[in-house]
Amino acid sequence: MEKLPFGGTSVYAQVVKIDATSVRSGFPSLTRSVDGRAAAYLDGPGGTQVHASVIDAMAGFMARGGSNLGGPFATSHETGAVVADARAALADLFGARPHEIVFGQNMTSLTFSLSRALSRTWSVGDNIVLTKLDHDANVSPWMQAADAAGVAVRFVDFDPERGCDLDLDTLDAALDDRTRLVAFTYASNAVGTVTPVDEIVERAHSVGALTYVDAVHYAPHGRIDVTASDTDFLVVSAYKWFGPHTGCMYGKEDLLSAIEPYKLRPAPETSPDRWETGTQSFESLAGVTAAVNYLASLGSGATRRERIISAYEAISVYEAELAERFLSGIATMPRVTLLGHTTPTSRTPTFAIDIEGITPDDVATRLGDLGCFVWAGNYYAYEVMQRLDRSEDGLVRVGFVHYNTIAEIDRVLAEIEALS
Repeated sequence: MEKLPFGGTSVYAQVVKIDATSVRSGFPSLTRSVDGRAAAYLDGPGGTQVHASVIDAMAGFMARGGSNLGGPFATSHETGAVVADARAALADLFGARPHEIVFGQNMTSLTFSLSRALSRTWSVGDNIVLTKLDHDANVSPWMQAADAAGVAVRFVDFDPERGCDLDLDTLDAALDDRTRLVAFTYASNAVGTVTPVDEIVERAHSVGALTYVDAVHYAPHGRIDVTASDTDFLVVSAYKWFGPHTGCMYGKEDLLSAIEPYKLRPAPETSPDRWETGTQSFESLAGVTAAVNYLASLGSGATRRERIISAYEAISVYEAELAERFLSGIATMPRVTLLGHTTPTSRTPTFAIDIEGITPDDVATRLGDLGCFVWAGNYYAYEVMQRLDRSEDGLVRVGFVHYNTIAEIDRVLAEIEALS
């Protein structure tokens, strides 16, 4: 069996290979240029480009004439099928069941909604546990809910000197029999660190706490299996994995049925749409299904779930090659500081760097003028930047996904070296 990044092992005799040329042909936006230079989309952590099949699916739904749910006519029936197909697709992406899938405007909205619902079950004297490695969308909603319910908030720290890994000793210190929730990230959108999800869930469950995993940043890079991890909830945003702006949440069936949703008039307990507010963006749900199918198309297997697993194995191997190239190049630049792991394992190909003597905003602006799109600032990872003492200017973030190429990595490395 072939070894994979993040410490995994292939379940197949041979991992399918990513053909970057073929992959890139499916993304219309990758043909863009800036002042005669090909655009290099190195901003994947902030949102990936959309596959042509997703564009076609969304446009096709609107062109056919969609309707709302519940009507006794063809277009309404078709809309119902679009929703059902999207739930089935996400179930395959997560290793879940369709009735455990909830859709929303985005991850933040879903988190606010669930935080308000769960906080109704909390009492004064309870506590919840968050981490300093998280995006603010998995921090602020819970803090606001905790404040309203009068419960304490405790934080798990991370170690900047050890790849920005979560300090599980501080997790153990935070947990007790009054802990009601542990909310944490699957991978940091700022420094790329991948967390030990299974272990954190096990420790949280040992004291009776629920778990809520933010997999928004991890989803483009690695396989998700909610059954194996046993997490209670997990959330992603489709625009981070080649789809539209739609939030997607998994919740265990018994919890989705038992907890009272924070909405106007909840549907029956057996229906996942009891958690969905207002009318969904049905064209986006058509795009969500197409995005999952695109990912599956990169792999092999008899079922869509098997093809998804195979595809993520191929993606992780290919992205590790990109990461190794970038890390090797950055290591030769004395004025460039990298935050996080210095090897491709235990991390996603998302890199936070600082160039001595140049502000992150200036770096991103100058690279952008050259056609290399990267981010600067805090990327809403407020706790991370505060812990790294980078709250004022943040850092430069360079991120890769499987449509990026070795040539693009060499190009941005050369531009960074010229700046430094």
